[in-house]
Amino acid sequence: MSDDAAPWLVVGLGNPGPEYAGNRHNIGFMVADLLAGRIGGRFKAHKARAQVVEGRIGPPGPANRRIVLAKPMSFMNLSGGPVTALRDFYKVPVEKIVAIHDELDIDYPTLRLKLGGGDNGHNGLKSMTKAMGADYHRVRCGIGRPPGRMQVADFVLKDFSSTERKELDWFVDRSADAVECLILDGLERAQSTYNS
Repeated sequence: MSDDAAPWLVVGLGNPGPEYAGNRHNIGFMVADLLAGRIGGRFKAHKARAQVVEGRIGPPGPANRRIVLAKPMSFMNLSGGPVTALRDFYKVPVEKIVAIHDELDIDYPTLRLKLGGGDNGHNGLKSMTKAMGADYHRVRCGIGRPPGRMQVADFVLKDFSSTERKELDWFVDRSADAVECLILDGLERAQSTYNS
């Protein structure tokens, strides 16, 4: 299969289980769920220890793109295993992999897109980079820094505050738009449109 024929692999990072569903750390899952709804798909269990839905985005015809949406069902710090297994299964080149994740160093609700780079202490990215190198795309959903002396781990594993929740649907929707723009129009266009 040529690189052109390979699908895009879009990975929402998060922790499985209902107790984590509303956590800041799970915004990647929230965006993946919204994208699945947009392509009319339902997540199904995959042998790669992930939930997967396959579909297409973009206008009908040659301009649309095949995508595989995935939510690793390992915990965040072990995301690299399922993502690598999916990459191998679907024969996806690393530059057609997109990780959607929470980002502490960006204010809420701000988006930044980039290709490659460090993991910035994010355990999901750390695991992915260790498994397959750093040259994948990132859609970085800003959650800001913990208030006061709150530990980072406590902060990311808490649900969005009631104030944040007022903008959460908009933010998840915008993040999903950014993923589609990245795949259909390229990184530069997506950055100029969505990086704030």
